[in-house]
Amino acid sequence: MGIAEAQRSTYEAVLRMQDAPFVAERPPYFSPAAAAQDKSNAPGAYGYFAQTLLPLEYTNWVEECGAHVTSCYVGDWSSLHKVVVRGREARAFLGWLGMRDLSRFELGQIKHHVQLDQNGWVASEGIVCRLDEEEFLYTAGSGDWLIWQLGQGSWDAEVQDVSPDRFIFGVQGPAALGTLEALTGESLRDIAFSRSRMSKIGGVPVRVLRTGISGELGYELHGPSEHANEIWSATVTAGERFGIRQLGLRSQPVQHIEAGIATNGLDYLPASILTPGAPRQFRRGIPGGSFVPEGGVTDYFRKPGELGWGFRKGLPDRDFQGRDALAADAAQGEPQRTLVGLRWNAEDVAGILAAPFGGGDLPDPMELPRGRGPVFDQVLAGGRRVGVSTGRTVSVNLRSTISLCVIDPAHAAPGTDVRVLWGRPGTAQREVRATVTALPFKPDRRRTDVSAPPSSQV
Repeated sequence: MGIAEAQRSTYEAVLRMQDAPFVAERPPYFSPAAAAQDKSNAPGAYGYFAQTLLPLEYTNWVEECGAHVTSCYVGDWSSLHKVVVRGREARAFLGWLGMRDLSRFELGQIKHHVQLDQNGWVASEGIVCRLDEEEFLYTAGSGDWLIWQLGQGSWDAEVQDVSPDRFIFGVQGPAALGTLEALTGESLRDIAFSRSRMSKIGGVPVRVLRTGISGELGYELHGPSEHANEIWSATVTAGERFGIRQLGLRSQPVQHIEAGIATNGLDYLPASILTPGAPRQFRRGIPGGSFVPEGGVTDYFRKPGELGWGFRKGLPDRDFQGRDALAADAAQGEPQRTLVGLRWNAEDVAGILAAPFGGGDLPDPMELPRGRGPVFDQVLAGGRRVGVSTGRTVSVNLRSTISLCVIDPAHAAPGTDVRVLWGRPGTAQREVRATVTALPFKPDRRRTDVSAPPSSQV
């Protein structure tokens, strides 16, 4: 059995037996590039990204967390759900399901696709790429909501889950372009931000997408699973002279916080969890942290405006799911929480990290560089709840502990002092001083102009 057949067979078994005991009945599921990655995975430690097991780190998290700023990394996002939508009404369906206007959508173009439920809560979120006139690829933490929604209507379109059939490798950082041009043997400077086109690596057709999950110059490689090992190895080899690093799971989510990007299942829970379109990938564990929901599970949900995904020029006239709910919210005129960054006080953080070496009750530990599951912490001002912090991480690039925060408008101005309540209820909680910061935390370099050759660039 080849890699492609093995990937699909194991993927289908995992989905079919997702609640069965691990190994005994439910098989372990690895990346299609696991053999190539194993050569550098000296610690031999793995963690879950959705249902896929990936190496936690290759060298160490400090080195890997800095690669997208100093050189570049190659990271494995093959765990993402990959769903092809095709048919005469494929674009119309996607335009109704997501907030983004798809009336002008070029071949190879990429668009952020935020999908709402009827209450205006974010139900799913990812990117959609136009592959052909009537064919689109949606990649996200979960495509289950999209698949379920298509089945509820009478759209002249169909979906195909190609998740185990294709790999997704991210190559992000200032040396990403040099690495990929060495890898493909051709200039890729014609690929603008949020665009893509086909190329070849060692004769294997791959799609090169220019994306920016790190906030830096960056790309993705999409290709067939049966060639994942050779292309991962070739990418590492091509990037050696540029200082490329392999990015482990432990470091993958750090860059999202630096770039001010909220992550589904970590910084908010998708509203789809209450429906038959619930994501199969996010059914492990419960949120941690000091936040205590007063209104039930919907306190973990977010409206698009709270995550920076609202409309700059007001609600458009076109129809999409959840529009009526957003219109009702706007009509009420209630202040909406906004997304900001928080810089945590270094002395207070150090006190928590050093607590095991002192006396007294021990607070919840801080995993470095960040926790691997959803953690929601209360944010206080004057002893009153004013927001919710998520994604607390140590940024080696900023030499600071940072997090995202949805906060009341009255406390959203950069420089505002707040406190984060650290620790689950019933533990030795501590208040950590923090300062509101504008997002992103570091300069946005996703749209770096690479059209000119290196010798003529300033």
